[in-house]
Amino acid sequence: MLLCTVTLSFLLLAVPSVMCDDKDSCSASPGIPGTPGTHGQPGRDGRDGVKGDPGPPGPMGPPGGMPGLPGRDGLVGAPGCPGERGEKGEPGAMGPPGFPAYMDEELQSTLYIMRQHIMQTRGVLALQGSMVEVGDKIFSTSGQSVIFEAIEELCAKAGGRVAVPRNSDENQAIAKIVTKYNVYAYLGVKEGSNPGEFFYSDGTHVNYTNWYPGEPRGRGKEKCVEMYKDGQWNDKSCGQYRLAICEF
Repeated sequence: MLLCTVTLSFLLLAVPSVMCDDKDSCSASPGIPGTPGTHGQPGRDGRDGVKGDPGPPGPMGPPGGMPGLPGRDGLVGAPGCPGERGEKGEPGAMGPPGFPAYMDEELQSTLYIMRQHIMQTRGVLALQGSMVEVGDKIFSTSGQSVIFEAIEELCAKAGGRVAVPRNSDENQAIAKIVTKYNVYAYLGVKEGSNPGEFFYSDGTHVNYTNWYPGEPRGRGKEKCVEMYKDGQWNDKSCGQYRLAICEF
């Protein structure tokens, strides 16, 4: 009997009290809240979101603050204009005297071999009739026949200039080459602005001539000079093909 009373009392406490009126309408009052449940397991982390745009730079700090880290190196700029040339420095002290060349056996041996090769080369060219020596001058040809301007370029590249005789011996030497190749040759002589006046390539007046009788008679229209096989000269236009002979 006691057990039934306790149970009934508990049920009465747990069930909300109900009040009814004559019209069978009821109203209830809230019961006592239950004990809160335990927390569940934490959920998984979500995916990383899209990186946002960088924010605006912050305001400049007060002077005297700590400097920030250096930024990345920029692109190399264009080279600047060269500066003015500095003043020439004082010459350095003179070094000790060198070893005399005549006492250098290796140098003397090399020079001797070079001289022998040069002499052999000269002998071959002379035998072929493409080179003639007169005094300190050497007249040589490659056998080409070109216009005067091309002969000037050819001789300049070889370290010489267009052959021109300054005396009868040199004139005969050039004539030997002309006879050998059986082709007229241009000489390093050209007519100036005044008809009948001829100059060497260095601009000085011609001091030796061997004109063919009646020449020159081009009167300004034939600016160059050619040599016949007999060694005599004739004024000629510069656009003809003539044997290229250089002097060194």
